[in-house]
Amino acid sequence: MVMKSGSIVGAITLLFKGLFSKDNRMTTEKVCLPKAITTLDRIPYQPEDSGIHPPFGENTMTAKKPAHPPHWAKVQALDSALFELADNISILDVIAPLNYKTQKQTFFETNYKKSPTFTYKQNAIDSFQLKRKLYSLPVEKLKDEDLVNLYSDVIESYADKVEQYNSIGTSNLVYDSLRYFGEPSEKDIRNAEFILHLPASMNEKDPVPVNAKQLSKHLIAFAKEHGYEHQVKLDDKMIANALVTGLTVKINTAAQVTETEMRALAHHELGVHLVTTLNARNQPLKVLSLGCPVNTMTQEGIAILSEYLAGCMTLPRLKILALRVLAVKSMLQEKDFKRTFLMLKEEYQVSDNDAFTITARVYRGGGFTKDYLYLQGLHQMLNAYETETNFQNLLCGKVSLEHLPIISRLVGKGYLNKPKYITPAIASPSVDDPIQKFIVHAIM
Repeated sequence: MVMKSGSIVGAITLLFKGLFSKDNRMTTEKVCLPKAITTLDRIPYQPEDSGIHPPFGENTMTAKKPAHPPHWAKVQALDSALFELADNISILDVIAPLNYKTQKQTFFETNYKKSPTFTYKQNAIDSFQLKRKLYSLPVEKLKDEDLVNLYSDVIESYADKVEQYNSIGTSNLVYDSLRYFGEPSEKDIRNAEFILHLPASMNEKDPVPVNAKQLSKHLIAFAKEHGYEHQVKLDDKMIANALVTGLTVKINTAAQVTETEMRALAHHELGVHLVTTLNARNQPLKVLSLGCPVNTMTQEGIAILSEYLAGCMTLPRLKILALRVLAVKSMLQEKDFKRTFLMLKEEYQVSDNDAFTITARVYRGGGFTKDYLYLQGLHQMLNAYETETNFQNLLCGKVSLEHLPIISRLVGKGYLNKPKYITPAIASPSVDDPIQKFIVHAIM
């Protein structure tokens, strides 16, 4: 068929009218990410995915890969708005007692008669306004069901965290903690008792303790070996020997650990907690820096698993995790620091220093149930490591096992990246102790 020139001109005219019509206008406006959620609706029109290109992330020579998955601007805008609201809500930063050392000294000087009265950082969060802003985020406007579910769950979890944040230093924290973390089940108690009844002859002992300076040197070398961005800070107000917050590795100035424990700390704190922080920062979206709901069990479970896979797991270490479970149970039932301390000391022959540390962890803030999750997390992560095809996607950021299917689908769709760094012990496991294997697999 031959088209007349007039018809051609008319067709071109109609085409341009369509392109520049009200509904399909071209724009050169700069798309700026909003700081306030009210700007989400002002994002310039984004044309629908035509469906003619290959799946996002597929390598092909015949079709051009899109720069971003569908509706990217709206997703990124909501993600940025949520991050701005929630980024500064960190329970562990404000729940650390400011007067830990002096209260510990007083407790021992009074022969355990005067229970500690811990003090904490002052916080000023308007919980009503913050929760109102969180719930006002227009999650329902996201076009992808997995994104809707992920962001809805993260928003709900941060609303719960706001309540915990404002309860620190009061008896209300224990109830907020129960709602968020839960409490030990009968199975958790049985697992703890099983470990604590294992013979003491199985305990490994390193002859020479390692101090904070030596620990710092080892952790720095570990980070450099694996190319991790980091900084190290000595802290005299810590309960733990070492921990990671952001990209900072904090080390207790009073730390005294064995050489095996030093290596375990490197795999636990840097190989998992620092790795998931770095991987979260490598994501195009910030939601995995905030973290999935109750990702503590998964993240701490992977961290304990990495100690085991690196050949650094010891029976004393497992017994500490078991004692934490019983300490949480005692805190909920007895609600008395001294009774929990004496239970650990008299029934399980725990040293004064370890008994105080374990007890302080569960009574901090007014009552914190988080510590029972470590042992259960180890069981869950060992099972996932041995059976879950997409296990490494748990390292994409602060991911929970419950949300792994969603995270894996979002990686496949191009909304999230695969993890840049893989935990060394997971990439190259070196566990070869049959007794360790038996004990770890016996935890139900």
